[in-house]
Amino acid sequence: MALATAPASKTVYPSLPQTETWPPQGRWTYDDFLRLPDDGVRYEIIEGVLHMTNAPDPEHQFAVTQILFALEAASRASKLGVVLTSPIEVHLSVRTRPVQPDVLFIAEARRGIIGKKIIEGAPDLIVEVLSPSTLRADRTVKFEAYQQAGVREYWIANPKTRTIEVYTLAPDGYEVHGEFGPDEEVTSLGLPELKFLAETVFTRA
Repeated sequence: MALATAPASKTVYPSLPQTETWPPQGRWTYDDFLRLPDDGVRYEIIEGVLHMTNAPDPEHQFAVTQILFALEAASRASKLGVVLTSPIEVHLSVRTRPVQPDVLFIAEARRGIIGKKIIEGAPDLIVEVLSPSTLRADRTVKFEAYQQAGVREYWIANPKTRTIEVYTLAPDGYEVHGEFGPDEEVTSLGLPELKFLAETVFTRA
């Protein structure tokens, strides 16, 4: 999906309704988010900065769907928790809400963070599927936000290289659990029952 930082204007964002006055970057709040139009764009606020997501392409969505199926199968088999996908609101902190990960998993013991409309707290696992325009955000902005919020496991799936990087949270931040190539079996510390070849996520029949 194409994630781009909104224009660095103090009050005017050309793609947003000009009948409203919008805050400068770094000062966006959830109240501002609630004023945004329901126009099909995916909006996220990370550390007070507004990000806007364009519609994803089929390659991206195929990978999202396959990862969702794999996580759901592993989770459901042993009743481990709940798997969800965007669009969905995840509130990580006062200044980082909402974010809308491509796929997320919440362990059964932490189902209480799932509200009627939002996820209030850090999921146990988050997956983001890269696109050319999201590479920086997924590897830096979101990487840092998820790490700081205490997301225990973060996956970065890359359709171009057909690889999946799995990071696990340690006391000093994320550590690489593994970078799995096309013919390698993906494993997860949070979901030990989960096993599938990375290639299957990116290969369409």
